[in-house]
Amino acid sequence: MFALPKGRKSKAMTLVPLALISAAWTASLAGVDPATASKKDAARLPGGAAVPSEAIKAPASVPIPGAIAPSVPDGTADAVVAGASTSGIPSAALSAYQRGAQIINAADPTCNVPWELLAAIGRVESNHGQYGGNVLGSDGVSKPGIYGPQLNGQNGTQAITDTDGGELDKDATYDRAVGPMQFIPSTWSSVKVDADGDGQRNPQDIDDASLASGVYLCSGPDDMSARKGQEAAVFRYNHSQAYVDLVLRIMEAYSQGDYSATPSGTYGGTVFTPSYSSAIKTRKARANKPAKPADTPVTSDPGTDTGTDNGGGSGDGDSPAKPSVPKNPLSPVTDAVGGTVTAVTQPVVDTLNTLTAALGFCNAQLGKIPDPLGLLKPAKAKCAAKVQGMTKDDASALIPNTLNAVLKWLGLGK
Repeated sequence: MFALPKGRKSKAMTLVPLALISAAWTASLAGVDPATASKKDAARLPGGAAVPSEAIKAPASVPIPGAIAPSVPDGTADAVVAGASTSGIPSAALSAYQRGAQIINAADPTCNVPWELLAAIGRVESNHGQYGGNVLGSDGVSKPGIYGPQLNGQNGTQAITDTDGGELDKDATYDRAVGPMQFIPSTWSSVKVDADGDGQRNPQDIDDASLASGVYLCSGPDDMSARKGQEAAVFRYNHSQAYVDLVLRIMEAYSQGDYSATPSGTYGGTVFTPSYSSAIKTRKARANKPAKPADTPVTSDPGTDTGTDNGGGSGDGDSPAKPSVPKNPLSPVTDAVGGTVTAVTQPVVDTLNTLTAALGFCNAQLGKIPDPLGLLKPAKAKCAAKVQGMTKDDASALIPNTLNAVLKWLGLGK
């Protein structure tokens, strides 16, 4: 007879109805028995409540036709696994996965979910918030927003009539999966959480979505440190065995990687404290705050018009002088605090957001290399998996320019 781990027995005694989770997230998330709460403080999370003691059976996402998951078309699973590496995870996403696992495991020490499992789900569902031309900002929000296909029962999709009035998925007739972790709106309503303290529970925010995925996986008795528990929880997340197999393969690939040196700007490894959500909130506010135009001092600048309002040549001392206007719009302008601001045109970053785009890029790059024996044919899919999510400039710098070097780079040669 299967016995629940000790911590799970305590959690099973304190069932929290799913309908109450959303409202209760404004208190504390604690995976302890209330009877012992007075003896030991529960872990506190942004907007928290108790992790559901019964496994959530409704799927978080659903299979879609022609793909194992949205960002993994049929036939590309091996290439995606081969390319699973730190370079493919944006720093905002890596931070969200690591912090999400840390937070949920503090709230429910019996769950033991690895951050690599959250990252694997994020990879297959949305390529870490970058699916469909989306850009994952430094604030962790995917823009313009990730929306799955309309779940209308046609073309191989499941039929799920609208459950959110179109609030989350912009569709008031049928549901669509939303955000980097592709939650169905009805399931999101059961696990939604404000993970970063910005006052919102946003499925398009990878911080909120990653922790919500942790809440989903940790609901019920499964231990995420064991293969059996991982398989059961991921199958609940998406009722597809091919999905489960791929997610766990990617999780293992991430687990074998070297993540000691994470990309700049990540917060992986930071210990969660009550003040930490405030720091994240401040970071997000700064990322979203529009740049304030620099004020120019009232000075005279050679070669500029400083005449008065009536057009007088030099002014009479009683009329206010006009702010100086540089001749060249790209020349430095001195601001009010003595700094220098230079107007520049931001370059357009051409990113290989989709596997199709990455494959086309690799075909073009590898096509320049002489290959009389056709050795590079199987290399193109592996190349695509490695460069997906990079800019074209970064991908060009990464891809070797000789046959032997490419084969070695992709693990196809000595």
